[in-house]
Amino acid sequence: MVKVRQVKGRRDIKEFIELPLRLYKDCPYFVPPLYGDEKKLLRSGGNSDTADSVFFLAERDGKTVGRIQGIIQKQYNELHGCRKLRFNRFDAIDDKEVSGALFSALENWGREKGMEELCGPLGYSDLDREGLLVEGFEENSTFEEQYNFEYYGALVEAAGFCKDVDWLEFELSMPEKRNAMLHRVAERSLELNKLHVADTRMSKKEYIGKYRDGFFDCLEECYRHLYGTVPISKEAQDELISQFMLILNNEYLVFICDKDERVVGFGLCFPGIGDSLKKSGGRLTPVALCRLLSAVRSPETIDLGLVAIRPEYQNAGLNAIIIDALLNILEEGKVKRCETNLNLETNTPVIAQWKYFTARQHKRRRSYIKKIESEKNDA
Repeated sequence: MVKVRQVKGRRDIKEFIELPLRLYKDCPYFVPPLYGDEKKLLRSGGNSDTADSVFFLAERDGKTVGRIQGIIQKQYNELHGCRKLRFNRFDAIDDKEVSGALFSALENWGREKGMEELCGPLGYSDLDREGLLVEGFEENSTFEEQYNFEYYGALVEAAGFCKDVDWLEFELSMPEKRNAMLHRVAERSLELNKLHVADTRMSKKEYIGKYRDGFFDCLEECYRHLYGTVPISKEAQDELISQFMLILNNEYLVFICDKDERVVGFGLCFPGIGDSLKKSGGRLTPVALCRLLSAVRSPETIDLGLVAIRPEYQNAGLNAIIIDALLNILEEGKVKRCETNLNLETNTPVIAQWKYFTARQHKRRRSYIKKIESEKNDA
């Protein structure tokens, strides 16, 4: 018999964090999140002014066999006039009784809160891990995204979910012949629009301090209409900066600015640190920290986190500046590949830009949705 309980206390927090580490112990493609970040989230309860959260564990015969998180993103629901409950951090053994019990517990919690739909995997914001892997199970995961076994899709669909939207992921490498016209378009765009690429020759702290507000402002303006996105509060911004500061490298941040240093577009890349965290389970032991810092300084791959261009510049050739900068990085030879992470399958303008590389669409992720039935209908 499967028992589901809400996470409470240190033992439950430890079980919630370590279940996927046990499930994926022998999986070479899984990359864990930072253990300390997960512990901090669960200790806080995951609640804030903009979101309510809950965590559940499934147990059978005294052994933890599944977990799930529920998030009510109040900002999103208010902006879109809906009552959606998000699920995230879903992990379970290959057993429909286990997954069904987890989703049932989450639906009951959401029903009590007045929610009408359950969707996910989605996090607090677009900068969290999201989407269930449905293609590319023998591809390395990136640090920014979550790996899952192939059977997860069947578990989710057995619980009554259907596809809401898909994201595609691409692996990019240097083409045999670089497009010379692209470089000329990039240079001309900077000249005509009186723009420049931010100088990275300063400390990481100085660089982030100078451009962080412009980055988040540009991000909100460009992403506000995309699937699942919400404005990011100042508190959440500070938390994100704190989480990512360790793995940022100025060399892979492309901020396009006007004469007043206002950020009008950006391409945000992270050094690929996945391999450095696998052995330690996401714990920053001294050895793991050394591996991570080495990967940050000299990565073999970089992960393309976010790309954005303000609306008034979207037909001014700024995308050529960002693509040209990525090609420059690959042409130097130290970085072999670039992972795009998630591209909405409907975002054809972004996907079309990968034609300038040798591109391989190697992963697909999915967000699911289902209606939360009323208690009367459940009877």
